[in-house]
Amino acid sequence: MDKMQDVIKLLEEYHQEHIIKWMDKLDDESKRKLVEQIKNIDLHQIVELYETTRKEIEIKENKIEAIKYLDKEKINPIEKERLDDLAENVIKKSQYAVVTMAGGQGTRLEHPGPKGTFKLDVYGKGKYLFEILAENLKEANNKYDVIIPWYIMTSRENNDETYNFLEKHNYFGYDKDNVILFKQGELPILDMNGKLMIDKNGFIKEASDGNGGVFTSLRTSGALADMKERGIKWIFIGGVDNVLLKMCDTTLLGMAIDKNVEVASKSVVKANPHEKVGVFCKMNNHPKVIEYSELPEKMAEEVDSNGELKYGESHIMCNLFTIDAIEKVSKEPLIYHYAIKKNSYLDEDGKEVIPLEPNSYKFEAFIFDAFEFFDDIAILRGKREDDFAPVKNKEGVDSPKTAKELYEKFWERNKNVLVNAS
Repeated sequence: MDKMQDVIKLLEEYHQEHIIKWMDKLDDESKRKLVEQIKNIDLHQIVELYETTRKEIEIKENKIEAIKYLDKEKINPIEKERLDDLAENVIKKSQYAVVTMAGGQGTRLEHPGPKGTFKLDVYGKGKYLFEILAENLKEANNKYDVIIPWYIMTSRENNDETYNFLEKHNYFGYDKDNVILFKQGELPILDMNGKLMIDKNGFIKEASDGNGGVFTSLRTSGALADMKERGIKWIFIGGVDNVLLKMCDTTLLGMAIDKNVEVASKSVVKANPHEKVGVFCKMNNHPKVIEYSELPEKMAEEVDSNGELKYGESHIMCNLFTIDAIEKVSKEPLIYHYAIKKNSYLDEDGKEVIPLEPNSYKFEAFIFDAFEFFDDIAILRGKREDDFAPVKNKEGVDSPKTAKELYEKFWERNKNVLVNAS
């Protein structure tokens, strides 16, 4: 009862009295679970997040400058070999780990399951996204005679299904003792008036807190402690849906070591000024990625003296951190961005409402907002046809069709690599 009274006071303080009314309709066990859930929600943070939706985003152009990068295509062979050697020394000492962010569902692809379980129609029989990533890592393991620990960030929604899928497919030949699943954090969804929503099970409706939640989730899940026990020094973090993702790019790692930075990332040049991707820059002398929706049109179209886009280095979710950098960021609050979404909910009578229009705010932290905690970042410019083939939309841009084409063309150009990997 004391817990109940404490929660009621909190709900009243933050103007969420409708939840109190809802609790009165629940049986004792459901009420207890709801109270426990609310106790773990930072209502002060939720109110502050809602307030951000009332403010306009302001970017002061005079504080932003273009960022330096190293073009992988223009590195001379001797220099590339030197960078690769620096990286290989780390990998061969088993000081390198990989994190795959796989908490999402394949909703936009109309795939009924975790996105990593989507099968891409390549070479007739097809390959699952998890399978493609596993092959990528196995190739590195064979080359450097190690087993790279593979950490997979799932969500509450898809964790069990992901685990069962990997078990069923025997982890696609990867050593299961070196595959570690951990769950992403969540935040409540708010309606347009800043009120908590009730999900179909009668609890507070929550959603994953964005890919920026990976740092805190690594620490709170124990995955970061596991990395330390293994002696890991560098961690690559990438998404599950890029079928050309190089999770063990020695040039990227070698460049980061050579430049003595804690963070590195790979970019590709924007396809056009208005492509819907975040771009690298420096703001107030710190590295940053500006989302396409937040970049003023004038800046998006600006070109340098060579006629290239001044802000043309796209963030492609291909990031590298020292373990100390991850620990540091895991204890820092990241900026949350909001999106207006359609979300079903239970009304005060317990009836499910399925909206026809967007009716709620979802809050997410983005991984690239962590860059601002560091003085510098090393950027390696890759090539779209070699490094970026995402599977996001059912049709059109970044669809299975475009990813299949890029994937098959890449391996056609790299037949020798494919033969050795198999």
